[in-house]
Amino acid sequence: MSRTLVLLRHAKAEPEGDLGDALRPLAAKGRKQAGKLGPRLAEVTGAVDLALVSTALRTTETFKLVSQHLSVREHRVSEELYKAGPRQLLGMLREVDADAATVLVVGHEPTMSGLAYLLHDTRDDLAQQVSLGIPTAAACVIDVTTPWAELDRSTAHLSQLVRPQD
Repeated sequence: MSRTLVLLRHAKAEPEGDLGDALRPLAAKGRKQAGKLGPRLAEVTGAVDLALVSTALRTTETFKLVSQHLSVREHRVSEELYKAGPRQLLGMLREVDADAATVLVVGHEPTMSGLAYLLHDTRDDLAQQVSLGIPTAAACVIDVTTPWAELDRSTAHLSQLVRPQD
């Protein structure tokens, strides 16, 4: 069974204000980015079996806008994901149900690019680009050939970086 992992950095957020980082909403530009990214992701991924979403306001808002264009079977909002680094997120993904074909993660930098780089099996131009970080509203689409429980360093292939169309 082939699997797809999509690591999506949230869209552009407002600067941190008095309410703190977790409550930063999307900026107007971010709402526009997420709205344009949804149809692009739908073309690339089709249906999503599971979406894991950070508890931060900017990630839940990004997911809400993007998922208007996706068929999402199940989603979970996770405080653990808000605080996770690449290795912690990898551990969460290893616990995903074996029947899930497509998993979308809506999270933060540098975790999204760090995990994409860690999983990628080739050190090519795309790996180099992702190693420097990914912009807001960018999604790393990763082909996973192993069961989720066996996901590890260099066991998947970063096939593309999807961004909103201008």
